[in-house]
Amino acid sequence: MSATQENIRNLSLEELTVSIEKIGEKRFRAKQIYEWLWKKNAATFEEMSNLGKDFRSKLEQHFFIDHIQLEDQQISSDKTIKCAFSVEQGKVVEGVLIPTTSRTTACISSQVGCSLSCTFCATGRLKLMRNLTAGEIVDQVVYLKDQAENRYNTPLTNIVYMGMGEPLLNYKNVLRSVELITGEDGLGMSPKRITVSTAGIAKMIRKLGDDQVKFNLALSLHAANDKKRSEIMEINDTNNLEALADALRYFHEQTDSRVTFEYIIFKDFNDRIEDAQELASFARCVPCKINIIEYNPIDDGAFQQADPQKVNAFAAYLESKNLIVNVRRSRGKDIDAACGQLANKNKALPLEGRILK
Repeated sequence: MSATQENIRNLSLEELTVSIEKIGEKRFRAKQIYEWLWKKNAATFEEMSNLGKDFRSKLEQHFFIDHIQLEDQQISSDKTIKCAFSVEQGKVVEGVLIPTTSRTTACISSQVGCSLSCTFCATGRLKLMRNLTAGEIVDQVVYLKDQAENRYNTPLTNIVYMGMGEPLLNYKNVLRSVELITGEDGLGMSPKRITVSTAGIAKMIRKLGDDQVKFNLALSLHAANDKKRSEIMEINDTNNLEALADALRYFHEQTDSRVTFEYIIFKDFNDRIEDAQELASFARCVPCKINIIEYNPIDDGAFQQADPQKVNAFAAYLESKNLIVNVRRSRGKDIDAACGQLANKNKALPLEGRILK
């Protein structure tokens, strides 16, 4: 890759058409290339077999393809698959395939590292190195989709942007990746099968409303009073619960979409009935459902899993207030693939680095 080469997957079809004309080729060639990039997931120009050799050589002179590489893969006892993907020298992100009896979900990353420093999250201890491109995000989906179909003989049913990074701090590339995943020229998945999770950036939630997105929105809440939430999530200092509630109301008004509140329940921190009362009160701000998530320990042991009896009582209280509640049990804990554990801890023997196909 040279300084004069452009990342071809950063171009829309219209932009690609203009670029192809500039290098002296006919407009229809852009459509052919676009299909190779997004429908056939071509990793090199050499694979584009219906293009002439001279044309492929010209493409290599002017463009590059930012495909990620598989570096490591681990399979949990519950069949969860964690993949480490190299995006450039020394920079790795992780994606997880989570198969259950009712669905098969790809959990994907949007940034290399994270800048938000949530105290319970292993990824938050990594510095933010850079945003992923739309193509790098889509690559994770393509690879995990292939694993679902070929290893488990099941379709990929859901995608969650809940891996490494804060999706709304990589807004442009995340929305572009959703377009590619849902578009006819891409993977053709329904946007209602996609959930983007945020730690809570009020102005960007409002922007989602302005853009009238069709995918689902989840807010990582974890405490429904400002004091507790700020203890574990620094972002709450600048995006408090009142600001988030206003933004969520606006988002719902613009999209008519129900919001999911994610609530990791910690022993002796946010597992009391009083905490459930606060959550029930906050949840009234917008039509919603609540996912209570089992905590997955990370190395320092600062937090512990809540007792099952308390989790059940917590959920029962919310249900008594006519709220939709799901208790999510963790999967992939034995390979550090569960919620909050993604931090480049790749214990498996390295696979030979290879371009994803």
